[in-house]
Amino acid sequence: MKKFVAIVLALVLGLGLTACGGKNNYAVWNADHAQAILDGGAFSEELEELDADIAFDLYKLADYGLDREKLKEATVHRSAGATCEELAVLIFDSEDSASSARDALEDYVQNQIDENSDYRPAEIPKLENARINQREETILFVVANDMEAAQTAVE
Repeated sequence: MKKFVAIVLALVLGLGLTACGGKNNYAVWNADHAQAILDGGAFSEELEELDADIAFDLYKLADYGLDREKLKEATVHRSAGATCEELAVLIFDSEDSASSARDALEDYVQNQIDENSDYRPAEIPKLENARINQREETILFVVANDMEAAQTAVE
């Protein structure tokens, strides 16, 4: 009887692991992740919140074939001008839209580097270490003074 119970238990555990095998082992980013980064001490100053329409224009998403309706949710915080620090969680209607946005953000960061190299050279290392990650239809974009703190906040 003990052998039978052990076999059944092994099968149940095996099926449980198999059922989880096709799923991501991480959560898609959302506003709670953004707040955790904000609260985690990653930034050298308090950032201002931007609405989704301003973010759509700021990141020039239309130039990458995206319509405003494809950006379903946005949590965006940006420096008022003293630094190049910013944080965005952008949620799109599809992975393809998010991929296009990732390309836009990569170009945005390069433009920030080009524009700030003479004006704010101390900010360039932050921009060079910017994090632009895509998970499914979601983008996490971080330019922070302390990237380790930002990373820790979302782990």
